[in-house]
Amino acid sequence: MYFVKECYSHEQDIKKSNFASYICPFSEFEELKSRLKDENPKAAHIVWAYRYYNKYFQIVENSSDDGEPKGSSGPPCLDALRGANLIDTAVIVVRYFGGVKLGVGGLVRAYGSSANLAINKAQLIKYVSRNIASLFVPFSLLSRFDYYDDKNGLNADKSYSQSGCVYEFNLSLDEFANLHKFVLGYEMAGVEYYAVPLEAKNLFIKI
Repeated sequence: MYFVKECYSHEQDIKKSNFASYICPFSEFEELKSRLKDENPKAAHIVWAYRYYNKYFQIVENSSDDGEPKGSSGPPCLDALRGANLIDTAVIVVRYFGGVKLGVGGLVRAYGSSANLAINKAQLIKYVSRNIASLFVPFSLLSRFDYYDDKNGLNADKSYSQSGCVYEFNLSLDEFANLHKFVLGYEMAGVEYYAVPLEAKNLFIKI
C-alpha cells in the first residue's frame, strides 16, 4: 500500500471538455473539495473518490458521480486509487463541459485517465501500519524517557498525574520493538505498559 503526503494536480482536454484532477491525503479531502467548489462555481461536475483505513484497520471507500451518469465517473476514480494500491488518499476531478457528450464509456475513460494522470504526478510513499502504545513512567525516570522520545522523534502525547506521566505513542512495529528494548531496563523501576499493539504481543513474556 502507498499514500501521498501532499496534493498534486493535472489537467487534460477531451473533446472540448476540460478535466482538472487532484490527488491529496484523505485528511485534506474535505478542505480541498470545499475550496475547489468555491473556486469553480461554473464547473459542470466535481467528482471524487477516496480510500482510507478506519480505527479497526478496515478499508473504507466511497465515491461520487456528482450528477454524471451513475457509475461513469466516481467508480473509475476509485478504481484508479485501487489500481495504484493507494490508501488514506482521495482524488477529485473537476469537469468543465465543452458541449460534446462523451457517452458513458467515454466518461469512464475520461475520469479514469484523469485520476491516473494525477496519481502519476504524485510522489507515492510506502504505507507503514502504526498503532497506539502507551506506558506509565514514574517521575524519577521522566528525563530519560523525554530524552528517548526527543532523540527518536516519536512526539509522544503526555498526561501527567501525581505519581508520574503516561506516554502515548503512535508507532510502527519496528519503532515499538526499539522502544520495548529501551523499556526493558526500567520495568523493575515502575515503568508499566497500559496498551501495546496487538501484533507486538509476541515480544512479551508478560505485559
